[in-house]
Amino acid sequence: MDFLKVHGLGNDFVLIDALQQRPDIPGHLDWGELAKKACHRQLGIGADGLVILLPGKNADVRMRIFNSDGSEAQMCGNAIRCAAKYLYERRLVSEEVIRVETLAGIMRPQVILEGGRVAGVRVDMGEPRLERSQIPMAGPPGWVIGEPLLAGDRVFNVTAVSMGNPHCVIFVPDVEQVPLAEAGPLIEHHPAFPERTNVEFVQVFNPEEIKMRVWERGAGPTLACGTGACAAAVAGALNGLTERAVKVHLPLGALQIEWAGDNHLYMTGPAEEVFTGSYPV
Repeated sequence: MDFLKVHGLGNDFVLIDALQQRPDIPGHLDWGELAKKACHRQLGIGADGLVILLPGKNADVRMRIFNSDGSEAQMCGNAIRCAAKYLYERRLVSEEVIRVETLAGIMRPQVILEGGRVAGVRVDMGEPRLERSQIPMAGPPGWVIGEPLLAGDRVFNVTAVSMGNPHCVIFVPDVEQVPLAEAGPLIEHHPAFPERTNVEFVQVFNPEEIKMRVWERGAGPTLACGTGACAAAVAGALNGLTERAVKVHLPLGALQIEWAGDNHLYMTGPAEEVFTGSYPV
C-alpha cells in the first residue's frame, strides 16, 4: 500500500489515500492493527497516528484517524490540515474550502495559498462542548472549570473541553517542569474519564500567548495537538486567563486559535509532507 508521511508541527502521521488505491487493498484491512504496526517507531514507518482518506458520504471526503495504539480518534486538527494540503495539491478537490467527514462531524478546512502552493490551512473546528456529560466526565451536571482532580498523590485543577474528542486542560507556572510521562497516563486513564482523555499542560505568557505540552489519548507525548490547542484556548478564556484569540506555542512552532463570536474555534497552522513510500499489507 502506498503511503505519505506528513506532519503538523511535528505531530506526524502515515497518510493513506484510499480514494485512489487499488480497490481490493483497503477493503480487507484492519485499520487499527495496521496503525499499531505502521506507527511503531522501530518496527514500522513511525508516527503518532494513521490517517485514511475515504470517499465521503455527505462531504468531499471522509477521514478516519487511528492512534498508534490502534484506537480510533474522533478528530485530529493536525491531521486534517495535512489531509487538506494533500487533497488540494493533488487536485482531488477543486475548492479552497474542503468538507471533511469525521467522527466529530463535518469539518471545513480552508487552504491558504501562496504561489499556487498550500502555505497553511485554516480549519473551522466547530463549537466546543462544555457540559460534563459531553466530555464525557463523571460527576454532576455542569461545566468543569478549574475543578480539583486527585490523580495519584497530586491534585490538579482541571478544565474539561470536548472538541469532538475529550480534553483535560491544566494550567501550570512552567510546562517544562511538568513530569509529563508520569502525570499524562494518570489523567488519561483516570476513572473520571470513561473514554479516557487527552491531557494539556498550559503555561500562560500573556493574554494572547500560551505554551502547551500534550499527552495524547492513545499516543502518549506528541509535539503538537490541534484539538488540544483549541481546548487550551477555550480553557484559558473560561478561566479568565486569556483573550479569545491566542497564539499557542508548541515545541516546533505555533498555532493561531480564535474562539470567534459564532462560538466556533478557528485554527490556523502549517502542514508538511516528509516522504512517500510503499508499505507491505
